[in-house]
Amino acid sequence: MKPGLQLRLNQQLTLTPQLQQAIRLLQLSRLELETELRELAESNPLLELDGEDASTAEPDGTPADAPAEAADTQAETDAHGDADADTRSGDDWDDGFDGDSFGGTGNHDDEDGFEAQDAAPIGLHEHLLYQVGLLNLSSRDRAIALALIDAIDDDGYLREGIAPVQAALRDPDIEIAEIEAVRHRIQQLDPTGVASLDLRDCLTAQLRGLTADAEHLHLAQVIVTEHLDALAKRDLARIARSLQAPPEAVAAAAALIRTLDPRPGAALGAAPVEYVAPDAYVVREHARWRVRLASGNQPRLGINRHYSGLIARARREDAAYLKGQLQEARWLIKSLQQRADTLLRVAEAIVRQQSAFLDFGPEAMRPLVLREIAEEVGMHESTISRVTTRKYLHTPRGTFEFKYFFSSGVATEDGGAASATAVQALIRKLVTEENPCRPLSDQALAVELSNRGIQVARRTVAKYREALRIPSSSERQRAG
Repeated sequence: MKPGLQLRLNQQLTLTPQLQQAIRLLQLSRLELETELRELAESNPLLELDGEDASTAEPDGTPADAPAEAADTQAETDAHGDADADTRSGDDWDDGFDGDSFGGTGNHDDEDGFEAQDAAPIGLHEHLLYQVGLLNLSSRDRAIALALIDAIDDDGYLREGIAPVQAALRDPDIEIAEIEAVRHRIQQLDPTGVASLDLRDCLTAQLRGLTADAEHLHLAQVIVTEHLDALAKRDLARIARSLQAPPEAVAAAAALIRTLDPRPGAALGAAPVEYVAPDAYVVREHARWRVRLASGNQPRLGINRHYSGLIARARREDAAYLKGQLQEARWLIKSLQQRADTLLRVAEAIVRQQSAFLDFGPEAMRPLVLREIAEEVGMHESTISRVTTRKYLHTPRGTFEFKYFFSSGVATEDGGAASATAVQALIRKLVTEENPCRPLSDQALAVELSNRGIQVARRTVAKYREALRIPSSSERQRAG
C-alpha cells in the first residue's frame, strides 16, 4: 500500500437553500402558505406580514407595504417582480427597499386582530357521558356504561361486540347479561340506536323508541328482523309475498324504515366543513378565456423599514445578523413572486388545453398529462405535479383542483383519444337519459359508447360506473 492521487468525475445535483425554499413554497396549499409565512415572519424581524407594524410608514404617511398591491397586479398579469432586488450594493442597506414587498389585497381579519373562533363541536362520546351522568345508575352499572361508551366507534356501533367490553372491565363477576342490560339503556339515549352491534340491532332499537301507535310499526319491525337483505335490494314484492301483506302496507313500512338513521353517531362525530378557496379564476373576456390569480392568493409580505434602517447604525455583530435576515427576507419575497408566476402560467396552459371543457362541459374534456403542460411552460414534470396539487381553479362550471383537468386517454374509431373524464361524463348522461323500466347494462353502455366512436371494454365501463357511484342496472331497475 502506498499513497496516490486519483481523479474522478461525477455529476451531483445540489439544491441551494433558496431553491429548496422555492420548491417548498410551490407545493404548499393556500392555507398552508399563510401558516408558513406567519411562522417565518415571527422568526425574522425584517419580515412584515399583512402590514402588521404601523411604524413602518414613510415620513410622508405613505404605507411601507404600498408596493404590495402593485406586486399583486403584476402577478395577475403574468409579470415578474423586481428581478434585480437581491443585487443591490452594500451602500443601499438603508434605502428603504421600496420594491421589497409582495402579496395580494385579500380579506383580512377584524381590526382588533382577533380571528373568529368557532366553539369546539361536542363529540359523540362526550354527549353520551353527559347523559349517563343524569341516569340513576349504581356504581357497577356506571362502570359498565363507561366501558361501553369507550368502545363505541364514530358511527355509534360496537363493532367488536361485547367481549372486549367485558375484558376491559377486568371484573370476572360482571356477566354478559349485565352488560347487555346496560347496553339496551344506552341504546335509548340520544341519538337513539347507539351502542348497537349491527345494522339490524340499530334499526330495531330506533323502532322500539317510536310510539306504539305509529302506523305500520309492527310490520316495519318484522321486515327489519326477517327481511333486511331483501329490503336493502328494494325487493318489496318479495317481502310482500313472504309476509302475505298488502304491497301498499309493505311500501309504507319500508318508508318508515328509511326515516331511521343507519349511522346514529355520525352526526355528532362529523368533522367541520372545509371550504375551498380558489387560487385562480377563469373568466371570459372578448370571446377568450383568461386566467387571473385570486386577489388574496398571496399574503402581503414586505420588509420592515424600521429594522432595515438600523443596519447602518448597528454594531458589527448586530449588523451582520440583520443583513442575513434581510437577505433571507428578500429571497422569500422573490420565491413568492416566482410561485405566483408559475401558478399563473400553469393555470393558463391548462385553460388553453381544456378550453373545450369550459365551452361544452365534461364531455368535451380532452386527454392531458403532466408532460404536455411541462413542455408548454418549459418546466419539469415534478414542478407541474407540485403546482397542480391542492391548488384550485374557479371556472363557470365549478371549482376544481388543477389535477382534475388531467386524465388518461381512451381510443376512438378515428385514431384519436377521449379522456377518461369525458367517458365518465357520457356514461352519466346515458344513465340519466335511460328508460327506468329498462336500464342499460354495462355491455349496453359499452355498445352505446362504441356507436359514438369510443371503444371501451365492458369491464372498463363497470369500473367507471362504480367510480361514479352509479348502481348496477338490476339495482337501478328495482329502485325505479
